[in-house]
Amino acid sequence: MSHYTDNLTQLGQATPLPQSPDEAVLERVPNPQAGQVYLVRFTQPEFTSLCPMTGQPDFAHLVIDYLPGDWLVESKSLKLFLGSFRNHGAFHEDCTVSIGRRLADLLSPQWLRIGGYWYPRGGMPIDVFWQTGTVPQGVWVPDQGVPGYRGRG
Repeated sequence: MSHYTDNLTQLGQATPLPQSPDEAVLERVPNPQAGQVYLVRFTQPEFTSLCPMTGQPDFAHLVIDYLPGDWLVESKSLKLFLGSFRNHGAFHEDCTVSIGRRLADLLSPQWLRIGGYWYPRGGMPIDVFWQTGTVPQGVWVPDQGVPGYRGRG
């Protein structure tokens, strides 16, 4: 393996889905394009968590955008981290902001935002947005591409 992956514990390994976000291990790799201004986008259109009151499943379309600094998130660890919410009870706002903060703490990116587009609960969709600050000048940040709720698809 390359020196970029020397310290990874999940990539290339059979790794079970963590039982909770607290147990999930997010990993990072050095950014081979450090110093360049570019945007990375992860889209998770089938995110699930549990309502903390009823235990019923909640569903969201997540879009995570970030401008890397010295680090990139390793994508398998991100998939496992997001999957760990499947049996986790938390409100939409808590899930969305917790994911953004955990990534920002791990990566120290130049900028990061997350959009959580939640499907209706009780007939009302809830959209949650969080970012680390203003968008740095000179970077193209496309629209997240998730329309306002109209029977999301």
